[in-house]
Amino acid sequence: METEVVEIDAKNITGDAKRHLERAGEIIRNGGLVAFPTETVYGLGGDALNPESSKKIYAAKGRPSDNPLIVHIADMEHLERIVKRVPEAAYRLSEAYWPGPMTMIMEKEDLVPYETTGGLDTVAIRMPNNEIALELIRQSGGYIAAPSANRSGRPSPTLAKYCIEDLSGNVDMIIDGGQVGIGLESTIVDLTSDIPMILRPGYVTQKMLKDILGEVEVDRTIIDGNSKQKPKAPGMKYRHYAPKGELKIVQGSQEKVIEYINDEAKKAKDSGKRVGVICTDSSSNKYLADSVKSAGNRNDENTIAHELFKVLREFDDEGVDVIFSESFDDSGLGRAIMNRLLKAAGHNVVIL
Repeated sequence: METEVVEIDAKNITGDAKRHLERAGEIIRNGGLVAFPTETVYGLGGDALNPESSKKIYAAKGRPSDNPLIVHIADMEHLERIVKRVPEAAYRLSEAYWPGPMTMIMEKEDLVPYETTGGLDTVAIRMPNNEIALELIRQSGGYIAAPSANRSGRPSPTLAKYCIEDLSGNVDMIIDGGQVGIGLESTIVDLTSDIPMILRPGYVTQKMLKDILGEVEVDRTIIDGNSKQKPKAPGMKYRHYAPKGELKIVQGSQEKVIEYINDEAKKAKDSGKRVGVICTDSSSNKYLADSVKSAGNRNDENTIAHELFKVLREFDDEGVDVIFSESFDDSGLGRAIMNRLLKAAGHNVVIL
């Protein structure tokens, strides 16, 4: 398959851009696949109501078929067609945070095939806050199933070039809309239980959800790769976001972390390995490694979220064998950052 790559400016969806999106919508309606930008990461889209399209998504990604896909919508009235009941909590959350980086899980209608939901009777839905994505959804018929547009297990793409690297030849079209805004996937909140529960942390934090709903819990369980329990949300069961090099997270005081990483980096370099370090602006000049990358400002977690996956991909581009990363606060947006970093490292953590 030859993959067409088109560039679209989200601020100017007219002329050729409009025609590109019309053609992309036609591809999806006909059962094909299109990678496209959202405000979180790039998504790999297919017709959410076509079981064959969902099968193609799993195949293109090399993704286990029991890992549910998120259904993307562009209009609230489309929500009621694909769920049995819209809880009051869903209306309140959508008013506050849609369009935006929040996914809600509800009981599915028969219209949504099990191929899209990973065999579950629930469906994950979100409305992205990106004009390219919203127009594509409308052009496609209103329902796009879209996980991140990367090979399964790899860092999620925040630039189109990584979609091309992972998926070229396996999808019909890739829409290049530039670097995404947030850089981490959406928050997933399960509304099927008595108390709403966060299944994946993201930009919309527990506090933000509590501000709307009151009580909100966090699922702290870890389902290992041998578990027979089905995941209710993408990413709960499988390792994700992994760079090619071995990644280790180091926790402790900054002084001890720097000393440890520099000692280990020297050992790795002496053995012929190329070493990378993930740090922040305040410590980037203190490390001795082949490649030192600041993920941003420790006092502004938005910058770290924006850069994290891009940094992991850049280490792959540079052929880095071993990566050491500073840890981050496990609260607010930091919880989402650490969630992704821990999964990328396979929970390989050193505590000093």
